[in-house]
Amino acid sequence: MQAVSASPKDIFSYRKHWAARFGAAPFLPMSRAEMDKLGWEECDIILVTGDAYVDHPSFGMAIVGRLLEAQGFRVGIIAQPDWHSVDAFRALGRPRLFFGVAAGNMDSMVNRYTADRRLRSDDAYTPNAEGGKRPDRSVIVYSQRAREAYPGVPIVIGGIEASLRRIAHFDYWSEKVRRSVLVDAKADLLVYGNAERAIVDIAHRLAARQKPSDITDVRGTAFLRHAVPAGWIEIDSTRIDMPGPLNPPVDPYAMEGAAPEAPAPAIRTGAQVVRFIREVKNADRARSVIRMPAYEAVADDPVLYAHASRILHVESNSGNARALVQRHGEGGNARELWINPPPAPLTTKEMDALYELPYARVPHPSYGKAKIPAYEMIRFSVTIQRGCFGGCTFCSITEHEGRVIQNRSEDSIIREVEHIRDAVPGFTGVISDLGGPTANMYRLACRSREIEASCRKPSCVYPGICPNLNTDHSPLIRLYRRARALPGIKKILIGSGVRYDLAVESPEYVKELAQHHVGGYLKIAPEALAEGPLSKMMKPGVGSYYRFKELFDRYSREAGKEQYLIPYFIAAHPGTTDQDMLELALWLKQNGFRADQVQAFLPSPMATATAMYHSGKNPLRKVTRGSEDVVIPKGLRVRRLHKAFLRYHDPENWPMLREALRRMGRADLIGSGKRQLVPSFQPAGTGLKPEGARKPVKYQQFRTQHTGLPPAPQSRDRPQTGKVKKTARAAKAR
Repeated sequence: MQAVSASPKDIFSYRKHWAARFGAAPFLPMSRAEMDKLGWEECDIILVTGDAYVDHPSFGMAIVGRLLEAQGFRVGIIAQPDWHSVDAFRALGRPRLFFGVAAGNMDSMVNRYTADRRLRSDDAYTPNAEGGKRPDRSVIVYSQRAREAYPGVPIVIGGIEASLRRIAHFDYWSEKVRRSVLVDAKADLLVYGNAERAIVDIAHRLAARQKPSDITDVRGTAFLRHAVPAGWIEIDSTRIDMPGPLNPPVDPYAMEGAAPEAPAPAIRTGAQVVRFIREVKNADRARSVIRMPAYEAVADDPVLYAHASRILHVESNSGNARALVQRHGEGGNARELWINPPPAPLTTKEMDALYELPYARVPHPSYGKAKIPAYEMIRFSVTIQRGCFGGCTFCSITEHEGRVIQNRSEDSIIREVEHIRDAVPGFTGVISDLGGPTANMYRLACRSREIEASCRKPSCVYPGICPNLNTDHSPLIRLYRRARALPGIKKILIGSGVRYDLAVESPEYVKELAQHHVGGYLKIAPEALAEGPLSKMMKPGVGSYYRFKELFDRYSREAGKEQYLIPYFIAAHPGTTDQDMLELALWLKQNGFRADQVQAFLPSPMATATAMYHSGKNPLRKVTRGSEDVVIPKGLRVRRLHKAFLRYHDPENWPMLREALRRMGRADLIGSGKRQLVPSFQPAGTGLKPEGARKPVKYQQFRTQHTGLPPAPQSRDRPQTGKVKKTARAAKAR
């Protein structure tokens, strides 16, 4: 087995496959009739997705499909197939090379269930938002059906669901640790993260008649094997006790002086085994693999799970990450899950070419006049960068896209804005977003490539902004000015979330944003106020919020605009106590905020905060049996209470809050005073039976008199309008 290459190949430098003679299709075909019109007898590659097919670069399958088409392959799409039989998976015939399977732009479980595990009634990625058009754990189900439809055809799984489930992971919906999705899907290869480099290489190798089992040196892939091959240095990190060498080390990653121990697991043949010593560098990084605790071990031991999570996240920088291996199964059925290091980030040249492929930028014609909500939100938006170095523990962006920002050129972005203006139906002159995972990380990077390649920190901005991080927002300001000066462009809005702790480093950016790119309100995400949850989220303190608000308000006034900040908070995040939520509720009331919708922490697969939720330990630090315990708000009752604190103004929540305040010894906060949180009366038809009220009280008459709140229209920071509610729903869907 070869080690992965450290020098990435340009994804557009491959010799095109012979089918390039067919040219680009108006839409990637979804039926045999479309294939016939294109003159195709068969597809080289068939992509299966849980989303409706929208030929727009905000949809992962459109990007992958158009990229493979640009390599000369004939690519078909099977979108939201009926998984109850194999018929839908035979619609385009047998693919010549492979099936590419993904759940869609979202994990299928996150898409179908709320944080309270309730079934969602709608699906933003489906025509007319119809729910139930994809199965639970879609990658597994689709892979099984594809295998049944055409046995022997290789299956490559990818997308965010496969990416975040590439290793043994805690599954919130079943409350247990599940195996890697690669094992359950019985696929040949798993592609994780940004898939472009890997999928192009895999496609060309399969076209050259290589076997999937021989493709073991591609970055950003995972596969199964029987043993670690000879010539590799296996670094044992299956335990969390004090380290020491297992056998006389041959490289400085292991330390001398301790008595050797017997290596465990008999199936590890051919590799030399050393104990895990992080402080000493590995001289032969490309030939070393870290053995993580086996699936059975992490499934039985939450502390080991937290330890494994820490290893995974530390080994996430494509500049220094090692391969990982994790056993699944025991005895003769044991298989080794091998995860190669992450893919190298795309260059600006590659990003430009990728986003300027011939996307139709509209849904497939087969959907007719049906509305696809996710498309309606992004149809006039432009992606300017990928990745995020924030490292928020509850978020999957860094884990999926990496923390090195991948940027498009200014010229490429401007060309896309002009294309939207000139060619996209229904454009009225307003670009809804120039952004990405965050609004203001465009062209921000480490000042030193050497430091960036060797860094193992999970965040560049926590606990403070790294001194090696360039925070110059000038390129973004120039882009904004150039874009809004284009003829026919009335307004450039910024819909992506602003990282306000970075924005305050550039007051000129805040001025540009407030005076030209905010449509009356701007969403930002403090997420919490107390140090307990903030330290577990890796988010800045409220001081950064106040500094940003001061700048935002000042520049809005200077422009003669009345504009508002919309802060978002998370309930029930690891590290959050009832007292923390009470203090947040009091702060919200003091500042006149009434949240229409609130977000409860959802433990998504593989997130650091999910490891906290499952183990009660903090994997941001070294994990031991006696390491820091984390407060975990578990159970439906406490999670609903924390959400109720965020919606303290809702009469439906008052009975629960009154009960909690009495239990917490804060009954003084029950009453009608301005400094009290909830009243002692209950309006008719809300919550429980009114307490102390002899006659029913209508809520409209009751609100101002008994809550101490000003009328809703006077709320300076979050006006109560349908527009704001729509924005909240859109943010949640994205």
